[in-house]
Amino acid sequence: MILGDGIRLRAIEKADIPRFVRWLNDPEVTRFLSFFSPLSTAMEENWFEQQLKISPAEGQVFSIEVQAGDDWIHIGNTGLHQIESINRSAEFGIFIGETGYHQKGLGLAATRLTMKHGFENLNLNRIYLYVCEANSRAINTYEKAGFVHEGVLREAVFKQGCYVNLVLMSVLKSEWVNLPTK
Repeated sequence: MILGDGIRLRAIEKADIPRFVRWLNDPEVTRFLSFFSPLSTAMEENWFEQQLKISPAEGQVFSIEVQAGDDWIHIGNTGLHQIESINRSAEFGIFIGETGYHQKGLGLAATRLTMKHGFENLNLNRIYLYVCEANSRAINTYEKAGFVHEGVLREAVFKQGCYVNLVLMSVLKSEWVNLPTK
């Protein structure tokens, strides 16, 4: 487990699959994600089996859990993907699937905890992400976490009937160590 203050990241488990399917079939959750069609349980089970074959040195998906009394509630997923061992870089991804937990600062807390893991445990030098230009809520969160804009990939994704721009953002380890709150 990767522990934070009232939040933790843990390995995904097969028992999480029904939540994944529910979340990834919710248009509010997938509005800015790269999902285009309904997702079946069988499809998600196949994805899960593929994840088990990926070495943590190459990338890993984590379940985000928040503490509620003595219990922990699974609210979403985060991860570092496509880890490049020579360049020491990885792509960051996150979503909060339980919509009742949106806009409570938990995405920021999970982002910071994932970054801490990447920089301190995996010795990464750069963590980057792509985000839909229209997703201002996510962009604000990433900026608060220390990500900076690197550029725009014009009309890079076809989403909801039109092409949309993707914003490329990143944070370097040298920048992260100097952030006021990690």
